[in-house]
Amino acid sequence: MSPAGNTPLLGIPPFFLETLMSNALTKFDSWLDDSGPAALVIREPLVPVEGKDGVLFPATFAAAEDKTKFAGGYNIDTFSDGTNICLVDSVGSQANRIEPIFAKPEYAGLVPQIVIMAGSKAISLLEAGHRAGDAIVRCSTLKNQLQAAFKAVQNGDAEPLAQIAPTSLVFGVWDSRDTQAKLPRLVASTIRAFNVKRLLRSAQFVPATEYVERELLDEPADKKTSDAYAERGFVHVPASGSHGGVIAEKVRRDATLSIAALRLLAVREAGSVMAMDRTRDLRRYILGLALVALTAPQSSYLRQGCNLVPDTDSPREFTLVHADGRREKFDLRHPDAITYAQAAAKAFKVADGLTVEFNKSMAKQDITGEPPTESEASTKKPKRK
Repeated sequence: MSPAGNTPLLGIPPFFLETLMSNALTKFDSWLDDSGPAALVIREPLVPVEGKDGVLFPATFAAAEDKTKFAGGYNIDTFSDGTNICLVDSVGSQANRIEPIFAKPEYAGLVPQIVIMAGSKAISLLEAGHRAGDAIVRCSTLKNQLQAAFKAVQNGDAEPLAQIAPTSLVFGVWDSRDTQAKLPRLVASTIRAFNVKRLLRSAQFVPATEYVERELLDEPADKKTSDAYAERGFVHVPASGSHGGVIAEKVRRDATLSIAALRLLAVREAGSVMAMDRTRDLRRYILGLALVALTAPQSSYLRQGCNLVPDTDSPREFTLVHADGRREKFDLRHPDAITYAQAAAKAFKVADGLTVEFNKSMAKQDITGEPPTESEASTKKPKRK
């Protein structure tokens, strides 16, 4: 299968194909003007696969340092009127689920495929938790190039970063351990459940036989031995009152593309002058990636016990929100988003992919702050795809 950026449209004469791509490329140009809309919003009702009254398991979180503020477990905010909202999947988790689609064959041509070899393991930059600011790429032969790209962002020029890690512009990035460059998320998606009833569950582990009673093991002489028997599965172990999921009145995915934030991206020439044509191409390209991410089919499986599908009784709604507060119904299909993204990627000229090496000496320097020796600093050159 051809990459998304080069997918041929069979049966269409070249002249008409060029016209089609040209029309697609300018389709959202009014959004890129200063008078353009503020955001595109999706609200998508979801239901557990078992049905609307099915039990679902939200994400669990560690306790806060001050446990009186949050003791850990489900994140449920309860209000004075008795209603509550439960966080099912956080904005960070949603981003980490969506971003890797750009490594799939049907989307791969839209972004440069950057792979870091950590020993014998190949790790895509699209899977790195902190994106272009992640340690895996910071301690590689891309370090200097990325550092320069982050510094360019701080000076108002997003083009260098878009040429290496464009999804870092879509889903946000913070180079917290080096330049401190920080970019907001253009696409933010969150799943919440409303008015939930919390459930508990209990279980009892039953060993295959009564090891002590049948004299297959000695009676434990102390608590340490007794605990070891339990840990290794030789005695009955009760587990009571653990998280048992929730039943929700409704579940909804809310996703937002901040078009106003997108318009802050620019390409700067010498003297910080905005390069108008290249800025337009950059904004089109990042908008295309954002629309693909926003409309991409979502995985129904979030975690054990949390399998959510669209509510066919309440279809998702697209709303274009204007800067003056007007709200306009909008419809955008995923194939249309792909067509626009392909045209924008072609105009932007997506860079070739790279395979780079994680460098152990650079990691040591990153940890200790001490410069590597000359022999340690030698690294393999990036391999272009």
